[in-house]
Amino acid sequence: MKVGQSIHLLSMECDYPALKKNKLAHPMDIDCTVKEEATDAGSTNRHFHWSQWQLLDSILPTGGFAHSYGLEAAMQSRMVNRPEDLGPFVVQVLENTGSLLLPFVYCACKSPDAATWVKLDQLLEATLTNEVSRKASMSQGSALLRVAASVFTEIQTLQDLRQTFLGSKNLSFHHAPIFGLICGLVGFDSETTQRAYMFITMRDVISAATRLNLIGPLAASVLQHQVAADAERMVQKWRDRGVEAAMQTAPLLDALQGCHAYMFSRLFCS
Repeated sequence: MKVGQSIHLLSMECDYPALKKNKLAHPMDIDCTVKEEATDAGSTNRHFHWSQWQLLDSILPTGGFAHSYGLEAAMQSRMVNRPEDLGPFVVQVLENTGSLLLPFVYCACKSPDAATWVKLDQLLEATLTNEVSRKASMSQGSALLRVAASVFTEIQTLQDLRQTFLGSKNLSFHHAPIFGLICGLVGFDSETTQRAYMFITMRDVISAATRLNLIGPLAASVLQHQVAADAERMVQKWRDRGVEAAMQTAPLLDALQGCHAYMFSRLFCS
């Protein structure tokens, strides 16, 4: 193909005035202006995207990295001995999270109001029988609400919730309902909210594995990519369920996490 022909092909795809004359274009001659009609709705949606990404950012100080989801106890009990054991463990954690906690996330996101959240929080408090996981859920949930109320100051509902219920003895501020509530207020749809909750669970377990020196950072990234398909399968399996369908599908993991408080030395809170 001749140079003139190739330049002609380029001019058919891009608006480069100089190229249309079969001349080499100066960088300042290239019209790269994107013609877009901005609307108020589009601008609002883009603003929501930034809020959504921030909510999933690991830099958000919610205390999630202080918990191993039972991995530390599993390693000391020799149920997870090698890096090869980590993948199945993460999948089981995701299965249990999807079956037990995803319904609370879903219901809170669908009805992000104080009355619904109070009922969900009290129900989850009665559902969690594992003292270690119960305290971990309360710790992360209260931290998440505190951070969200400080960051998303434009959402008055978060300010009102914190001021009204802070110090209440009837509420535990469990993480799953708090997460669903905040996602609903920020603008997540219910499917994205449920997928996001599974993502942060997977992220935190694998992060705990790196700090326990079970795998390295590169291997952790590879594992996260490999487990993503299983995580999506869990989302599709357990999504859009009411709290009456919440159940424990991995009782052994629940028992392991309950043993965390009895370990002589430990790095994580749970």
